[in-house]
Amino acid sequence: MLDTILLDNILFLDIETVPEQPAYESLDSRMAKLWDKKSERIRQMESDTPGSLYMRAGIYAEFGKIICISVGSFRKEEFRIKSFADEDERVLLSNFAQMLTTYFNRQEHLLCAHNGKEFDFPFIARRMLVNGVRIPSILDLSGKKPWEVNHLDTMELWKFGDFKNYTSLDLLAAIFNIQTPKDDIDGSMVGKVYWEEHDLKRIISYCCKDVLTVAQIIRRYRGEPLIPDEKVVITDA
Repeated sequence: MLDTILLDNILFLDIETVPEQPAYESLDSRMAKLWDKKSERIRQMESDTPGSLYMRAGIYAEFGKIICISVGSFRKEEFRIKSFADEDERVLLSNFAQMLTTYFNRQEHLLCAHNGKEFDFPFIARRMLVNGVRIPSILDLSGKKPWEVNHLDTMELWKFGDFKNYTSLDLLAAIFNIQTPKDDIDGSMVGKVYWEEHDLKRIISYCCKDVLTVAQIIRRYRGEPLIPDEKVVITDA
């Protein structure tokens, strides 16, 4: 199936998320009680507390927020990457939604991410609802049949129907001899880099690397050569 898809019709993406507040103590009383209940279900050690687990809140759309969405697409001979990043999540999501509505709204268009069906795509849609941003058609699954959902997932493609295991993006990059996207930070460090170091640019750079890696993996799945460094363009436009 992948061989029949025009690469120019795919928008590759990755998101970076963090807890909505800098620390558990910053939560209002209502959200603190709800996080207390959530943390009871995810605690693994006796020493785990709602406060010590709060940096994990970023992976839940109810308790986290998106700080960066990086996207990549093939244009002629280049792979062009652009990031939507902002301290104001509503601004970020509005700009991203406008881009999708304007440029990725045709039947043949596809979104592609690693573990996107379980994480990136639903997380974006949920946070759009929270922020009052209209969900673009390509992200809105309401009323769609499975074959009408225009989403590709590099992790799902790797499973070949085996749903028992999770395979990380970094592991796939390693076995396909693709440069690691985790040469600076990884997902577990994003919350600290954002809330403590206030280094959004570093997070954007990391997110861009993940997008490129997803595209490289699709190239490997198709039996095609990797995108050379000189053909990768990171742009603000």
